[in-house]
Amino acid sequence: MEIKIYTSELKAEWDNFIRCSKNGTFLFHRDFIEYHGDRFNDYSLLFYEKGELTAVMPGHIENQIFYSHQGLSYGGLIMSPRAKAKDILSIFEHLTFTFRQQGIKKIVYKTVPHIYHRQPSEEDLYALFRYKAILTARNISSTIYLPERLNYSELRRRGIKKAEKNKLSVEKSNDFEPFWHILSVNLQTKYNKQPVHSPEEMSYLKRKFPDNIHLFTTKDKNNDIIAGTVIFETETVAHIQYIAASEEGKEQGALDLLVDYIINTAYPDKKYFDYGVSTEDNGYYLNENLIRQKEGFGARGTVYDIYTINL
Repeated sequence: MEIKIYTSELKAEWDNFIRCSKNGTFLFHRDFIEYHGDRFNDYSLLFYEKGELTAVMPGHIENQIFYSHQGLSYGGLIMSPRAKAKDILSIFEHLTFTFRQQGIKKIVYKTVPHIYHRQPSEEDLYALFRYKAILTARNISSTIYLPERLNYSELRRRGIKKAEKNKLSVEKSNDFEPFWHILSVNLQTKYNKQPVHSPEEMSYLKRKFPDNIHLFTTKDKNNDIIAGTVIFETETVAHIQYIAASEEGKEQGALDLLVDYIINTAYPDKKYFDYGVSTEDNGYYLNENLIRQKEGFGARGTVYDIYTINL
């Protein structure tokens, strides 16, 4: 086993591996990881077995803790389709030994939820068990398995009818600024927070990943934007990264129409629609009103897990 620390000379090899992996998505391409590189001390790793690249792990180190990776929605080991359970156990054996030698105290490991897997890819969960990892966070997201979707609730159906009555429309856009104003007001009012990404960052990422990042907006009969959503599209999932509506939009059913459009018009042939997490405080607080709205579209639970290995 050879472990290499990522350097820019390995960019092509890294990105090509992600494209061919069994559980990688565009979030693991170096252009996505590094757009906020100034916020993290990158310490991404590549694992070679007898000279063949078997897995990679995006990560960074802070206060003698290895994170995989705080700047991403999910993380952990991205594996070759040829990687087997014994290979992943070997990676964890070498990784924990090496980190102990380097004085690393903990590994904080984000898993890739199964809905993003192109092939079954839970060998890392078995290795985490073997290396006495502790489940330290579990956030629940709301997911629709699109080939066998459930019916909408009456409340969601009424919202769509209201939007249609108000002559609202949904379209794709590349202009993030108008929607970002609505999103920022919503987050500031509800949570006293701002979006993780700026509109400039999102426009940059959209240019880098035009097939994966999409903005859909809802307009009123005056052609004003009153709601929107940013979709992160992977091979198997259409994931809502951001969604918000103005007060006018909420009153007119703009979000119900928008979500219905994403499910039935934009991505009817995708395997999963993922509406995002409804939890805070590492999963210990469930926003029941928020998840009820998502479940009204027939979405049910998928967990985003984080484990800790104490070294």
